[in-house]
Amino acid sequence: MSATVRETTSVLISGAGPTGLTLACLLARQGVAVRVVELAPEPHSGSRGKALNARSLEVLADLGLADALLAAGRTVLPFRRYFEGAFAAESDPSADTPPTPAAPFPGSLFLPQDRTEALLRARFAELGGSVEFGTELTGFTQDDERVTARLADGREIEARYLIGCDGGRSTVRKRLGVPFTGNSEPEPAMVVGDLEISGLEPTVWHQWFGPQGALLLCPFGEEDGRWQVQATPETGPDGTALAPSLEGFRRIVADHTGRTDIEVHGAGWLSSWRVNVRVAEQYRVGRVLLAGDAAHVHPTAGGLGMNTGIQDAWNLGWKLGHVLTGPAGPDLLDSYQEERQPIAAWTLQTSTAGMAAVAEGARTPGVGLEAVRVDDITGLSLGYRWSRLAGGGPAGALQAGDRAPDAPCTDAEGRPIRLLETFVGDRFTLLAFGHRPSADLPGHVRTVTVDADDPAGLRDTGGHARRAYGIEGAALVLVRPDNHVALVARQGEEKAALDYLGRL
Repeated sequence: MSATVRETTSVLISGAGPTGLTLACLLARQGVAVRVVELAPEPHSGSRGKALNARSLEVLADLGLADALLAAGRTVLPFRRYFEGAFAAESDPSADTPPTPAAPFPGSLFLPQDRTEALLRARFAELGGSVEFGTELTGFTQDDERVTARLADGREIEARYLIGCDGGRSTVRKRLGVPFTGNSEPEPAMVVGDLEISGLEPTVWHQWFGPQGALLLCPFGEEDGRWQVQATPETGPDGTALAPSLEGFRRIVADHTGRTDIEVHGAGWLSSWRVNVRVAEQYRVGRVLLAGDAAHVHPTAGGLGMNTGIQDAWNLGWKLGHVLTGPAGPDLLDSYQEERQPIAAWTLQTSTAGMAAVAEGARTPGVGLEAVRVDDITGLSLGYRWSRLAGGGPAGALQAGDRAPDAPCTDAEGRPIRLLETFVGDRFTLLAFGHRPSADLPGHVRTVTVDADDPAGLRDTGGHARRAYGIEGAALVLVRPDNHVALVARQGEEKAALDYLGRL
């Protein structure tokens, strides 16, 4: 009998969707040895999650992907609604969330998930990594020092941490025995997929509603004429939902639109979608953690799923990297669940209410997806004021735990530069308004001065930075690597920042 082959790494990630790939890029950038295993034999080709919100765009911009994403997707996509086949109304939700000095990206970028994943895989490759497709994780054991993961081919991988980013049916979560609390509907609420369509204007998201349910056709503007379809499923004689098929979608399109000029030429990815509203009771058990759909699943209303997973990775990535590279102790990882589980709870509540509102609104002429009342579809207002990592400061509009706003500034030569550009990377940033700090800071902290006597500092030429941060005079703002405010302090209180970093 041959001996088991045992390989090693620092972090093993199970799952190569947007969550796992974002986390892999963040860790690899910090010099952490990371491997990504994926059960599927090749990259997924379906559109699935099709919108990145403004906060996710900030995350991916930090990884150097903003230009490529914006070039590949579309930021303007009007909603055109029909009721019982007749035109009812049209609106442009993107007009409600334009870029601002404090938030430079559009509220939504429409882009098929397979394109987002391809760009993330390319970035991971630039950082020295690759996805191991066709590799099944079947189980694992852990002790105080390591996790030993077992693969279906008989190999074992020994890692310091294992991260389950392997979806709602997560093998990692199931092997951990973590309860996935919530409820699921037995019958599909929707059939979804990618269709090749002609005869329909590809510059708007067409949405048909009526007594028979809903049909949504979202264009991607690609040369192959790909559209994402979401529709109420057909039912059989016994009332149960029929499985999605090309012929079935042809019937659905004809029935909802009443048009003969729309042709469905082919289909790619097809699936059924059931309402699942669940959250993992624990995000961390020892050296094993959960992220993305492995930690929470919810209705599609509001387009929050992929974005919540990417932002899970953004939160976990710097913490895990700092634990493995030295600046922080392992207890920092407990703040991951503390911060992200309430965001998942908000997401579940918001998307469930949105789905119910769409179902109710579908029976009213002129009402469509606008019935989804997401408090913040951009993700920019979501923060962690309750967290143990919120270091405090004077009460104001901006508080510890909040997202650190962007602002246009100029550098010493008068060239334009944005605050978010100075945050790029995996270090803390000490923003010093109106002065140069005198304290010696550790290597994992950079100092950025604004309107100070500093030839290398920034100038807040339009006053946008001070307005965004609520700063008058001289002050300090310590910004976490994930661009959330750690603490706010007065001039000369560098010790507050040093004490905060020491507590990590």
